Amino acid sequence: MPPVENRIAESSPYQPFVSPSTQLPEITCRSVLLGAVLGIIFGATSAYLGLRVGLTVSASIPSAVVAMLLFRSRTHSTILENNIVQTIASAGESIAAGVVFTVPAMIFLGFDLEVLRTFLLALSGGIIGILFMIPLRRYLIIKEHGKLLYPEGTACAEILMAGQSGGVKAKNVFTGLGIGALYKFCMGGDGGALRLWNGLPTWSPSWYPGSTLNAEVSPELLGIGYVIGYQTSALMVAGGVLSWLVLIPMLRFFGQAGNQAILPAMKAIPLMTTEEIYRDYVKYIGAGAVTAGGIFSMVRAMPSIISSFRASLRQLVNQRSGKAEAALRTDRDLPITVVVVGSVLTIVFISLLPQLQVNLLSAFLIVVFGFFFSVVASRLTGQVGSSSCPNSGMAIATLIGTCLIFVALGLTGEPRYLAMALSVGAIVCIASSNAGTTSQDLKTGFLVGATPIYQQTGLIIGVLTSVLVIGWTVVYLNRNFTTFEKLQLDVTVTPVSNSVATQGPDGKPYRLVRIQNHSILPDGKFLVDAQEGKVRFRQIPGIENLQAPQAKLMSVVIKGILDRKLPWGLILFGILIAVVIELCGVHSLAFAVGVYLSLSSTMPIFVGGLVRKLADKVYHRTADDASETEGTLFSSGLIAGGALVGILVAGIVGAGLAETFAIGDKWFPAFCQNRLVGLGMFGLLAGWLFAAAKTKKN
Repeated sequence: MPPVENRIAESSPYQPFVSPSTQLPEITCRSVLLGAVLGIIFGATSAYLGLRVGLTVSASIPSAVVAMLLFRSRTHSTILENNIVQTIASAGESIAAGVVFTVPAMIFLGFDLEVLRTFLLALSGGIIGILFMIPLRRYLIIKEHGKLLYPEGTACAEILMAGQSGGVKAKNVFTGLGIGALYKFCMGGDGGALRLWNGLPTWSPSWYPGSTLNAEVSPELLGIGYVIGYQTSALMVAGGVLSWLVLIPMLRFFGQAGNQAILPAMKAIPLMTTEEIYRDYVKYIGAGAVTAGGIFSMVRAMPSIISSFRASLRQLVNQRSGKAEAALRTDRDLPITVVVVGSVLTIVFISLLPQLQVNLLSAFLIVVFGFFFSVVASRLTGQVGSSSCPNSGMAIATLIGTCLIFVALGLTGEPRYLAMALSVGAIVCIASSNAGTTSQDLKTGFLVGATPIYQQTGLIIGVLTSVLVIGWTVVYLNRNFTTFEKLQLDVTVTPVSNSVATQGPDGKPYRLVRIQNHSILPDGKFLVDAQEGKVRFRQIPGIENLQAPQAKLMSVVIKGILDRKLPWGLILFGILIAVVIELCGVHSLAFAVGVYLSLSSTMPIFVGGLVRKLADKVYHRTADDASETEGTLFSSGLIAGGALVGILVAGIVGAGLAETFAIGDKWFPAFCQNRLVGLGMFGLLAGWLFAAAKTKKN
């Protein structure tokens, strides 16, 4: 069987692994059941990872591998059944990512986390993301084939086809999978277990204050860089270089004599770490760049989007008039009537729920921003993959637009407007996250020959099942990681009537009181002595102890705009950076993503692209040619191995066994923490990828 890219190039419009005329079992009871179970598991796991370290791991590839192993051990399954399993399961991870990036901001805005509210936000955003993506399939998946590579979707398709067909192709994929899994398990950092070498080599030269060069030397990022090619990976790392080697050192240089904090930061620049400067200043610049880059991308794509809608409407009219030709199995989508009616009903459902505090204006904003960022997220996923898609940046842009409209209409000054704005941002963030995953799954289905309508139905099933546990998981983590901090201040307050009697960490009875807009105390909950009225302890929510970096940023944006304290200059800097890149004749979206993301993420992707460029030159191939297979197959294995072990390590961390497995830190800490060792191991992995990319003779 020839490689997938060659098969598509040999016929028009494409020739998938399973012929459109072939009928195979696809959306079966066992595939739906297994996909739903895996979606629940990966949804809960991703919720923890997102809160703890601010990232999630794609569930598509691990789910596909699990399906092949479980089904093959009993009865032979079809490739289309295995594809449905990964399609359903992927919804759990994507929704969890959107939830943990936004919903925990409720805590920082002075509200309690509620299971029902989280469930409703996740359900609404998940369904909208799928429905908005369906009319775009013909444009993003078919028309843009060869331009939008969807690295993780392609890798998942290669895994499925390798497991089905075997042979040399399967050997390349599973060799990469084994090497990637072993490497990931042994490395250090958040994703590794044994910590035998440094997983995040970092260099901050003293002669260039504020600059940082670092890289998360993981196999999946290396593989993604190879698949997307040199050009896109170079644009991404260029944005990272601008942030970490230009903007942050510049802020450090001009702020070195300052002794006062400049909002939105709470510290003077000389007292801030590099990470704090990035979080409090550069991320706003990146969000502005991503927003502008998304607008430019949307404008360029609009003619094709309109054409896709026309094709869907034409198909519907022909069906109603009896003139429709029999559509190929691989070209059947959910009818456009289902998309429109489903979207309208979902928006009405959202606006009628008192728990979400969303009115008709907010519902309209959800439609506008939801569709826009669903397109942007789907396209970005095709360019840089799910792991590098900046959904939190798009959520920030949504919050900025929403809060500006609120300010213009005078909807400020009341806590409910904070919750309303966050509900809009959360639903849009979840929708864009799930739209990107939907497009990734549809790309996998396109390559293997799946039926789109079955995949779209499977994704809806995945949303309906995974949302049952994500809200409980977030609330459970918040409750179990909550701590109390003893105050050194002598402050007296009067406990209000709705305060709750509770026991303090010292075993004494207290009243749990929510305090806001106090002259001395920060907003939050405190333990107050019931007799004396003195504040003894501050309650630190579990979400705050778990870091929740994106959620903190969301709350700062909402408060900043509604209180008129947002640093608009920073956002405008980002917008104009994207404009400059466009004026240079380069599409700015990939560059803007690099500005927003950490350099530690874009640098290993660039190394993968560099290996691709070197291999193409040495092996005399066209640069970034989509028909290249050897390196793509091996890279798909690296992505799969890294994703599988990422899920395993998340389980180890969740069980509290991280230190037990970290033998490198115990036995030879100096060696395993040395950055040169980490770079050397990553160099060996890159060399292995280069060797595996050599064109094999038939």
